[in-house]
Amino acid sequence: MEAKSPSESRTTLTDLVLPSETNPLNNLFGGELLARMDRAASIAARRHSRRIVVTASVNHVAFNKAIPLGSVVTVEAVVSRAFKSSMEIYIDVWVEDRESGRRTKANEAIYTFVAVDETGTPIQIPALKPETDLEKERFDAALRRKQLSLVLAGKMKPKEATELKALFE
Repeated sequence: MEAKSPSESRTTLTDLVLPSETNPLNNLFGGELLARMDRAASIAARRHSRRIVVTASVNHVAFNKAIPLGSVVTVEAVVSRAFKSSMEIYIDVWVEDRESGRRTKANEAIYTFVAVDETGTPIQIPALKPETDLEKERFDAALRRKQLSLVLAGKMKPKEATELKALFE
């Protein structure tokens, strides 16, 4: 299987915040944003693996800025690391100023997806070959995040988490 670049998975979804999607403060419901991020991440994972994909975990979500009613919201998702059958998807959420058109980063998230066959069994996926500095940074950090998750779940001994240990040596 030939390695793929992150750009091959890049997915951009742009939509408007409607009244039925807002809370009493007229800001986008967090759950609505999570659903939008999940859809974009799912497409990115499928583009990378060309397989059926399922959400395995939501590793990180930061609701840094409220997204008001009427805003144009863009969700950008890209595979940041591919493992044997799982992929980390990094998601950036942007809000476009209605008057100036300037985009501001509002939120970010990291999801993990697993590629499966028709029976739901995990299946091998292509490796990822990062190209830009940002892609390389996210690629390296993804392994540390995975090791931390495995250690916390008791599936990896701390002494085996070599990338994590390197941070402290």
